[in-house]
Amino acid sequence: MQVRWIPEQGALANSYIFGTVLVDAGLLPMAIQPFKDTIDTIVLTHCHFDHTAHVKEIAHMCKAKVAIHRADAMGLFEDAQSLSMHFGARSPGIAPDIKLNDGDTIGGLTVIHTPGHTPGSICLWSEADKVLISGDTVFTDGAFGRYDFPGGSRQALEESLDRLSALDVEGLYPGHGEPVDCGGKRHIAAARQLMKGGYG
Repeated sequence: MQVRWIPEQGALANSYIFGTVLVDAGLLPMAIQPFKDTIDTIVLTHCHFDHTAHVKEIAHMCKAKVAIHRADAMGLFEDAQSLSMHFGARSPGIAPDIKLNDGDTIGGLTVIHTPGHTPGSICLWSEADKVLISGDTVFTDGAFGRYDFPGGSRQALEESLDRLSALDVEGLYPGHGEPVDCGGKRHIAAARQLMKGGYG
């Protein structure tokens, strides 16, 4: 299945559409409006404001359910956890309809719990399509998410990268920067090597 990329705007993160699922909702609702009739679920890769800023409005517009890993669910209300104050804003203040766990499937995607950037960070994996939507866990330039924010953990992030490196990833679709449609596994390997080399 094709992944549709909706590029990040300013400091706000990329969003992606996979079938009827919208992944992340930091973008202005007008960017999502053309697809509103096809989206029935919004999955948030983690609770940071640049990924969740407009989830409330977009969920209402699309009549969609909101899903997030249970370890990040309170970040939709807590400014410190969501980092919303860094953006001069407040957390979106929406209760998720679905609290996700590792191994859940949603809209044809498998939830992989990848803590480190936040306690409840997730990646979304389609084994059939060899596609990984990676949030801020790993990026296509061989970089990885920061772990110095509240709830972050270098050790957890390293373990998450170890886990992702075992997947046969072609398409890698990160929270920031440009996605790639092939060779995603190499980008993950580069990030893992950088982490194990003591960067950061």
